[in-house]
Amino acid sequence: MKKPIILTLAALALAGAGVAAYRQFQSVAPEQQYRLEAAGKGDLTQTVSANGTINPVSLVNVGTQVSGTVKRLYVDFNSKVEKGQVLLELDDALLSAQQKQSLASERSAAATLELASANEKRMRDLFAQEYVSRQELDAAIQAKKSAEAQLQQTRAAVEKDRANLGYSVIRSPVSGVVVDRTVDVGQTVAASLQTPTLFKIAQDLSSMQIDANFAEADIGSIRVGQTARFGVDAFPNRNFNGKVRQIRLNPTLQQNVVTYDVVIDVDNPELILLPGMTAYVSIAVAERKDALLVPNAALRFKPANAEAGKRNGERKQKRDAYSGQVYVMRQGTLAPASVTLGITDSRNTEITGGELKAGEQVVVGDAQAANGSSGSPSLRMRLF
Repeated sequence: MKKPIILTLAALALAGAGVAAYRQFQSVAPEQQYRLEAAGKGDLTQTVSANGTINPVSLVNVGTQVSGTVKRLYVDFNSKVEKGQVLLELDDALLSAQQKQSLASERSAAATLELASANEKRMRDLFAQEYVSRQELDAAIQAKKSAEAQLQQTRAAVEKDRANLGYSVIRSPVSGVVVDRTVDVGQTVAASLQTPTLFKIAQDLSSMQIDANFAEADIGSIRVGQTARFGVDAFPNRNFNGKVRQIRLNPTLQQNVVTYDVVIDVDNPELILLPGMTAYVSIAVAERKDALLVPNAALRFKPANAEAGKRNGERKQKRDAYSGQVYVMRQGTLAPASVTLGITDSRNTEITGGELKAGEQVVVGDAQAANGSSGSPSLRMRLF
């Protein structure tokens, strides 16, 4: 009998303590129940952000038009090359033998033509003396024409084999830097339906570009010529600038998310930005000077009795993307204030109209809430 009585008394004591704490909280002044910040004037910049990849402006893939085994390499990764410089040689034994065979066929065709020409001249003389028929003369003429065509065909084969032999020496089509090499000495390359890539040469690493994928919700704010700021992991304490050159119209759809490729020109005089680096890009799309600002937390704040007030007949207002509501302290009382919203960044939002005045104290949260206890995951994005 004693144990249930003790448990009942403990429960009553806890309930009494809770009621006392609640009454004490209610007795605290409203200014002490909430965290307040003053609505003030300031400058605001709205940005859109995305991740991108740094690439050379011009990247040339060097391939081969003939098959063969790599006999000698003249360049490696990071080698500087000039236009026409030899990069690689293939084993040309088969190509050289093929050219010799074509040259022999050319000489044979030339001899055949010489014989056909002499025979045709003889037939003309005999036909003039009426020793041969017209049919025999026509046959001699036809044999000469056939020999001429055969000689032209063999000469074309010689030109083709000479070109293929020349293709066994791979030369650089442009001046630049070798950023990739995909073959080694002794490796066999096969040129069939698709030309294999042997080298990738960047023409000028002092001028780079960023290919950044911006969401369709942000693409309408981006214009050609806008300044873009970005950072890279290799230099975490340094910011770089670029300029929007192109907004490509070809969309990319991944997991039902539509993005567009925005090309940003970047100067790289120090050659510290390397191909393939990840860039965290931010583009300023709107700016305001001396605007009335409130913290974004104030627009998210709702007092605990807000829903109860609505159920009790409190006036409801129609909301859209350009309207909001904050709570302000007026004469020691918490009061709602409807506002018209402008641009925003990661911290503050512009107020373009409504019931809020500069200097008023807006509520940004409960005083009992732990600072910085947001459980939302952070994005891998650098904000400027």
